[in-house]
Amino acid sequence: MSSTDAEARPVRKGHLPDYDGPILEIEKLSISFFTRLREIPAVMDFSCTVRPGEAMGLVGESGCGKSTVALGVMQDLGVNGRIVGGNIKFKGRDLNSMSPEELRDIRGSEIAMIYQEPMASLNPAIKIARQLMEVPKIHEGVGEKEAYARALEVVTDVKLPDPERILKSYPHQLSGGQQQRIVIAMALMANPSLLILDEPTTALDVTVEAAVVELVKDLGKKYGTSMLFISHNLGLVLETCDRICVMYSGEAVETGSIGDVFDKMRHPYTQALFRSIPLPGADKNARPLKAIPGNFPLPHERPDGCNFGPRCDYFEKGKCDSGDIPMDLVPDDERHESRCLRWKEIDWDAPIVEEGRAEPTIPGETVLKVGNLRKYYQVAANALFGGSGETRVVKANETLSFEVRESETLAIVGESGCGKSTLAKVLMGLETATDGDVTLGDKSVEAISIEDRDTETVGAIQMVFQNPFDTLNPSMTVGSQIMRALEIFKQGGSPAERRDMMLRLLDLVKLPREFADRMPRQLSGGQKQRVGIARAFAGGVKVVVADEPVSALDVSVQAAVTDLLMEIQRKEKTTLLFISHDLSIVRYLSDRVMVMYLGHVVEIGETADVFSPPYHPYTEALLSAVPIADTSVEKKHIVLEGDVPSALNPPPGCPFQTRCRWKSEVPGNLCETEVPEMKSFGPEDSHKIKCHLTREKLESMEPVIQIPAADPGGSAANAGAETV
Repeated sequence: MSSTDAEARPVRKGHLPDYDGPILEIEKLSISFFTRLREIPAVMDFSCTVRPGEAMGLVGESGCGKSTVALGVMQDLGVNGRIVGGNIKFKGRDLNSMSPEELRDIRGSEIAMIYQEPMASLNPAIKIARQLMEVPKIHEGVGEKEAYARALEVVTDVKLPDPERILKSYPHQLSGGQQQRIVIAMALMANPSLLILDEPTTALDVTVEAAVVELVKDLGKKYGTSMLFISHNLGLVLETCDRICVMYSGEAVETGSIGDVFDKMRHPYTQALFRSIPLPGADKNARPLKAIPGNFPLPHERPDGCNFGPRCDYFEKGKCDSGDIPMDLVPDDERHESRCLRWKEIDWDAPIVEEGRAEPTIPGETVLKVGNLRKYYQVAANALFGGSGETRVVKANETLSFEVRESETLAIVGESGCGKSTLAKVLMGLETATDGDVTLGDKSVEAISIEDRDTETVGAIQMVFQNPFDTLNPSMTVGSQIMRALEIFKQGGSPAERRDMMLRLLDLVKLPREFADRMPRQLSGGQKQRVGIARAFAGGVKVVVADEPVSALDVSVQAAVTDLLMEIQRKEKTTLLFISHDLSIVRYLSDRVMVMYLGHVVEIGETADVFSPPYHPYTEALLSAVPIADTSVEKKHIVLEGDVPSALNPPPGCPFQTRCRWKSEVPGNLCETEVPEMKSFGPEDSHKIKCHLTREKLESMEPVIQIPAADPGGSAANAGAETV
């Protein structure tokens, strides 16, 4: 573009003139936070470039500096944060030297940011239309009528149903996925040149996540927006981004195109991240996940030389721990760099050294049996609709039937609102069943609340919760909290005996015994979750209900906690009910899978059967939504339209019929009038699917995922393929 053209084109308020170079250039950026005691370096020597229309993914563990980089770009580091080195250029202009007025003009118009929690970005007291209209009115000075038209257009663009109704709604009247779409719409209202997304899908169901990721990609193409996508999910980054930057302890350690970094990684930390996530082909017995040893260093306790050195398999004393380590260009690749002194010496194609093959667990007798379980809630309609005195029924669980045996892992999967947590509450005694049977061992417990259960029954079924930060008493030491559980469950005859049992429980979860005298605030997230697991095993537990036990943890910590649960299960012969929406983890650790939708079990069977056709149409969509961090995987593209219907007003007939892409294959209106019967598949009829599709139609389904077969050396082979 000539300078004459650039001058002739009008520049909207808040927008910089057109620029032919990179949208964002970060060069040797260093950011520190200052406390009364010390300067804490959060980001050091960070460089990256985002070109027009390009999507850059920032990945790494919590605390690595991803969000600090984003806040640095927004020039929003608070009173304690300061850029102490380097520069950030946006469209060729240095953001560090801009005045507050100039920054205010480009924030929201040229650079927009989408945060992890959508409700943090929406005003609960203002309708959606007004919140969206504020953006063009403030940044561009447009009138009321044009602002509304723009709001209606962008809400349509983000594929929300009935846009006019959505605009008249308050935020609380929308689902989480709809709220996140509104936040994306708000960010796009001014057609920004750079969109920063900070973990935008973490709080969403996997199906909603897939739809939002698809939406972000489509809108990026439509508007030509460049993106900085912050995530800990390597699969999401693969599906969303063109390039990737891997961060560790405040530094960029590897950067390059998606293809180069995923297929030809050249930093030990990147390799360690991939080995700690359950890629297709991982086997919990033959090839368990390899957790990254050690802990993430605190900002003021970083080692000399390479920050990753103390946790690195290739560390060389005297070389890796002396002096600063610069980024080094990997030749023949597209802007591929690595912050490693030994990357040229490492055999990156060497197979993983197996640390011992575990013997598969052999399921024993049935420990828990659930038959035709129903859980309904009576809700006063006037609390929901205002005025009416009638009572409505919420059908949270509808005729659930399954069995679980000793030493077996049953995964329970489904979107929010499908009834997973309600089932867990009934099993724990926090709720009693409306109808049906729950038999624990030889005792019926469906009608016995936790207050009326005897100590043995309470101890026999325990729970590991999603958030380890909220489940420990901050004012009690770790040891005293475990001993308190032992006392409640009447374990041990004296305090000394209980202390000895508590120390053995710390051994069981692989925590040092000196942790007994530590406070919860002195522990990391993974260590707190281990304490939660130790406490669950304090009462002679037979069934552990694990409700999303690793979703709040970093991927490297997830591997350690997941393998710990399985190791304890083998040793203690525990039954594990693993509630999750992460089908990658589910495929790795479960023996059987139960898929729930709107209170119903729609599919149940051995893991290999559920992950292979025939599928229930809902299972098929769930599998398609799983982000997989493997460039060799081919996946069928299925995006579910709409949200899970309300359990207060479920659709007639098949619960999934309002979102099913196979509905037209069923003659008549059967899907809309009758709940399907379970169909049995497999040699022992162990695979069951609740669907009106004919047996022939179900059995003719194509695999959703094509993955490379595992070779004997332990890496993914290109020869042969496994279908899922």
